[in-house]
Formats: sequence, structure tokens, C-alpha cells
Amino acid sequence: MRGLVRFIIFILVAWSAYWFIAGFGLRNAITTWFDKQQEQGWQAEFADVETAGYPFHHMTRLNSPALADPVNGTAWSADWIEFQSPAIWPGRQVLRFAETPQRLSHYDQTATIEAGDLQAELQLQPGVALVLEKMALTAGPWSITDDTGTLAGGDTLALVMEQTPTPETYVIGARIDGFTPGDDLRDLMRSATTLPQAFETLELDMAVTFDKAWDRSALEDSRPQPVKIDLRLAEMKWGALRLFATGELDVDQQGIPIGEIAVKAENWRDMIAMANAAGALPDQAVDPVTRALNFMAGLGGNPNALDLQLNFRDGFVALGPLPLGPAPRLILR
Repeated sequence: MRGLVRFIIFILVAWSAYWFIAGFGLRNAITTWFDKQQEQGWQAEFADVETAGYPFHHMTRLNSPALADPVNGTAWSADWIEFQSPAIWPGRQVLRFAETPQRLSHYDQTATIEAGDLQAELQLQPGVALVLEKMALTAGPWSITDDTGTLAGGDTLALVMEQTPTPETYVIGARIDGFTPGDDLRDLMRSATTLPQAFETLELDMAVTFDKAWDRSALEDSRPQPVKIDLRLAEMKWGALRLFATGELDVDQQGIPIGEIAVKAENWRDMIAMANAAGALPDQAVDPVTRALNFMAGLGGNPNALDLQLNFRDGFVALGPLPLGPAPRLILR
């Protein structure tokens, strides 16, 4: 019996020692990162740091953190940010953000972010390479505002990037329930009186294959670059407006996409008017584009619905027979 008690005491002491040593290491890694940013000319500070979570978790909270990069003029601040991970493996980190307002600035423009249950999740494979298994950002009700009012908001937010059995391929998904554009965006698209307050659906589902898996070399060396994109579904429903897209693209070493994306649009005339109001479609192009699309919609049997294909060839992109210009370069910097 004494031997069992001694063994239990030994395990408790050993685990406690490990917990405190690992906790100190995590805390030191976070504070050291802030120190390094200061050495590079950033504003990187916090009021104080707290450690908790014994015996099964490590929790490190930074109170009043603030980051500012003088080179690109961006800055962020919050009341607190919390790092939490299982004590047995710190490579599964959960970052929790304060529900009080966070401020994100770009030079003299400042936006305020408020979100319930906002957290980011990071899962890394054990090992020296620290291969990314999963990265996610989720939130409950959220809003972004500035001095003029609400810019955008939503009921929920979910962004996920998760590794598949093929190490270089990741499934990327995004979904926003109840997405609500602000008054400025609605006015810009002249949609304030014709569309409901919130989107019914705003969703993205795709699988992207990179030239290598995401691991620590993505920060220390170079970013993995996409070589194949399987767009399973991109969907937007906003009142009478419906937009769907699906298809596959190959991406060459220069970042030029090659392939086809099938697009279906319902009530497409309203989309043209909104694109013109937003400045994405010049006035002189409205009539020719409308006539061409009206002809193609008539071929499909439903004048209010368009079934087209975005063709990516030789560095250019075309919507059906209509050339749109150079294709975007898909390069991660």
C-alpha cells in the first residue's frame, strides 16, 4: 500500500513539474515573440500575463495586448487574448478573443470588431516539422463598425482549413449565416430597398492542393503555392439573387490558373446593375454585356437565369464568349 501511495505521489510530483516547466516555456515563447517584434520596430506590448489551467491544460492570457506595424500602417488592440492548449501537447492551440470591442486600424481608418465566442483553433502534428492539420476561425454574432456606422455583421462565422489524407491537399470551407451588409455597402450597390437585410446563404467549399504541406517552413522559408483548386461549391443567396459556382483549376508555377468554372446566376440583370453601381462594370459596358447575356439566357430557356462558364486560358479569363481580361495570379506571398 505504501508503495502505491509513493508511486502516486511520484506521478503527481512529476506531472506537476512537467506542467510548470511546459507552462513556463509556452509563456516565455509568447512574450519573447512580442519582444522580437519590438526589436523589428513594431509596437508590441501588453499590460500583464497570467497563467492557469492546472492540471490538464495550459492557459496563458495577455491583458491589453496591442500590435502595430509601422511599415504597412496596420494596428490591432483588444482587452485580452487567451492561448489554451492541452498540457500533454501544446501543438493544439485555441486562441480566445475578448467579447469586448477590438480595434483594427489601417493608418487613419479604424474599425471596431465585436464578436461573441470568437476563437481561432490551430492543430499541428507532433514532430519537428509541425505540419498543419487544421486551422479554424469561428464566432457567434459579430459586427464590424467604424465612425460612419455598421460595415457588416452576421449571426455566425466559420472558416476552416483542414488537411486530407493527401498531405498537400487541404479542404477549405467558409460559411456565414445571416450575413448583413452595412448601409454603405447597400447604398453603393443601390440595393437598400430591393433586397432583404441579410443574406440567406453565403458559403464556400473547396479542396486546394499545394506544392507542399503547410508546416513551419511556411513561416521560415516560403509559402506553399496552390497547384490545383477543386471548387466544389460557392453559393450566395440574397433575396431574389442567386449565384452558384463550381469547377476545377490547375495553377502553373507563375500562378496562372487554367480550367473552367461553371456559373449559374438567377436574376442576373440586378447583378449587372449592382456591379455598375459599385464601379466594377463601366457605364459603357453595361448595354453590350446586357445584350450578350440576354441572348445567352434566352438560349437556356429561362431569361432570368444564366448558365455560363468562366474559361481560364493562356493567362486570360472569359465569361462564356465575353473576354474579361487577364486572369488573376494565384500566388501566396
